[in-house]
Amino acid sequence: MTNQPYEPYEPYEGYDPYQQQPPAQPQWGYEEQQYATQQWQGQTWETQTHAPVQAAAAPQTTAPETAYPAPQSYERPYVAEQQQAHPAPPQRPQAPTPEPASSSSSASASAESAGQGYGPATLAGNARITDAQRARLEGRSPIIEPGMQPALLTALLGLLLAVAAPISSYALVVPLVVLQAVTAAGWFRLNGMWPARQGIALAFLGGVTADVAVLVAGRDQAPAAILGPLGIWVLLTLVLQLRSHADPDTRMYGLMATVASSALAIIATGFLGADPDAVSVGAAAVAVAVLARALPLPTPASVAVSLLAAAGAGIAVGGMTGLGTKGALIGASAAVCALVGHRAASYDYPSRFVHFTAGVALPLTAAAPVVWILH
Repeated sequence: MTNQPYEPYEPYEGYDPYQQQPPAQPQWGYEEQQYATQQWQGQTWETQTHAPVQAAAAPQTTAPETAYPAPQSYERPYVAEQQQAHPAPPQRPQAPTPEPASSSSSASASAESAGQGYGPATLAGNARITDAQRARLEGRSPIIEPGMQPALLTALLGLLLAVAAPISSYALVVPLVVLQAVTAAGWFRLNGMWPARQGIALAFLGGVTADVAVLVAGRDQAPAAILGPLGIWVLLTLVLQLRSHADPDTRMYGLMATVASSALAIIATGFLGADPDAVSVGAAAVAVAVLARALPLPTPASVAVSLLAAAGAGIAVGGMTGLGTKGALIGASAAVCALVGHRAASYDYPSRFVHFTAGVALPLTAAAPVVWILH
């Protein structure tokens, strides 16, 4: 104890608690800066309708305090994130509160982009599904038949084959090469692979090779002249796909499409290896069957009319060529294969290009093996 009066502690040097302090400036933390960066990267409804947040001055106190005002523009994304992370239990449905459509859609897009890194929502739905998939989800059929115009082209090409077959093998090669080219291009487009110039050229070259082999070896050696190029082209396609630098799925898909297209183009050479009379009967039957199938009738009735018309055409042309009643069997069998090819060209919402390539060629190409076997 001393007799000296009480002296208060001196404040720290440079610090005056009674000195007028300037207004405190808001300091943004790491999370707020991140939200602010995300806020201005895309156009959301908060950046369009809300004014920028102004910093509020802190009250005068003995020590400066840092103010952290809650930004209004982040309330909705934060609430949306919390709702996604902790969904509320199901409740009794209530009448929805009317809200502007633009605000709700933009808010959901902002919440998704801020929380999950996804792009903004679209009004047209999921753009990654095909029309055929959407049709199946909606209960609609993805089958669209080629129609009358491709059927007329098929009938014209079939009549050319039927007329050229009795003349000579070299005359038959001309419409046959056209058929093989249209088959190769149509099959690749039907499988969604376009442009695929190398695959189309490879498949067409396989068909031409088989044609040359049959012309050189003769009709008697047609089985070996057709099956030989078929095996060689399968191996060639395997080698080319193994040398490809594409991803495994793409290579497998290209391998299957190229092998199938090459096989179809080579099998069409069966018209060249079959008896000319059988070629005339089969090609005429396919022409009549496809025209009957294009008539505006229910599908069961259209199929029945097509088969009956093809059998009648087989009998008629068979009577002119000397095949007789055997022409009915060839005509009906060729019509069945033609309807299978017609169905394949109608699958999975085909385009107009598919209808005028695969829709024209596949009915005739599919009938070639039957004509060759039954001649």
